[in-house]
Amino acid sequence: MQEPIRTVYLDNSATSFPKAPGVSEAMKLCIDTIGAGVNRSSYRAAQEAGMTVLETRLLLKELFRFPHKVTHVVLTPGATYSLNFAISGFLKPGDRVLTGCLEHNAVMRPLNAAPGVTFDRIPGDSEGFLSLDAAEKAIRPDTKLCVLQHASNVSGTLQQLEPFAELMHRKGIPLVVDAAQSAGHVEIDFGALGLAALCAPGHKGLLGPAGVGVLLLDPAFAKQLTPVITGGTGSLSESEVQPDLMPDRFESGTVNLAGIFGLNAALRWLRSEGIAKLRAHEILLARRFISGLSSIPGIRLAGPTDPERRVGVYSVDFPNRDNAEAADLLETRFGIMTRCGLHCAPNAHKTLGTWPQGSVRFSTGPFTTEEEIDAALEAIRIVAEC
Repeated sequence: MQEPIRTVYLDNSATSFPKAPGVSEAMKLCIDTIGAGVNRSSYRAAQEAGMTVLETRLLLKELFRFPHKVTHVVLTPGATYSLNFAISGFLKPGDRVLTGCLEHNAVMRPLNAAPGVTFDRIPGDSEGFLSLDAAEKAIRPDTKLCVLQHASNVSGTLQQLEPFAELMHRKGIPLVVDAAQSAGHVEIDFGALGLAALCAPGHKGLLGPAGVGVLLLDPAFAKQLTPVITGGTGSLSESEVQPDLMPDRFESGTVNLAGIFGLNAALRWLRSEGIAKLRAHEILLARRFISGLSSIPGIRLAGPTDPERRVGVYSVDFPNRDNAEAADLLETRFGIMTRCGLHCAPNAHKTLGTWPQGSVRFSTGPFTTEEEIDAALEAIRIVAEC
């Protein structure tokens, strides 16, 4: 009997796997023993659930060094919702937006859908790093918002946010950061950056389940947002008008309580491990992977080669082979799980020179081992040669 192929999961930028220890147990506990909603009932189980939700907000406040009240830590169904709340809830016809050249469709589609709104892209170099000078030159009197991706889901390019944050602060333009690929991977200081909003998913670098996301809001910016979703909040039920109080203003409907319980467990694990330790492991793997790729003829790595200037997301182009075929061979012959295509970020591929063929994306997580990196490199070598 043929031995089953050992699998190596390298698709963490899509969703982390495995999850942090304790996540599934916390979700099961919620489903099996809580049976309550939050902000709706006053019996003991509901109160205990409410305390877990509050603790989750406090953990997020601590993780991102959020200097404002915990009421402005909003829990959403995901980063896409968070970005829509921050983008679509803010913009008005006639507004102009400044954004980057590597943005995900979670940013670009809300911008394209906003009535009467235009946008300018900040150009980047061959590795995807944005030009600060070009950003300043692109600012116009009608530029009302800046939305930037912190780390690319295509190339792993890690933007240095500080100079852009300083520029936007000087120009009086709110800065919204898409931290889908950086939250849980690198330190993020909301207060030091002076952000208007930070958007992140729970199921990627934060190592929690899908279906829960994060929206941190500066209070002044929050007041300028029109809720994209309205409905029951469990508060001010005598009124048919959406309440202004936070976070209820942006948390209509029944929350994903089991998902929040899972995220809570993940955040507690992240706090115990420390982002610095996880980042050091990510850089160790990056050095090994990039060094190994450099010795394989017939392939191209898009994005930075300096491990310190990227996260663990690697787009590999097989110029002599269809990338979809390469991804299939990696999985069926070697058990290497990747994601092939354009990764919901077409302009990123145009910037990086992998348009229209896309790339085979490998992405590591905190539980990826050096042995798995070596297995992936050997598989890439064989696929590139055959």
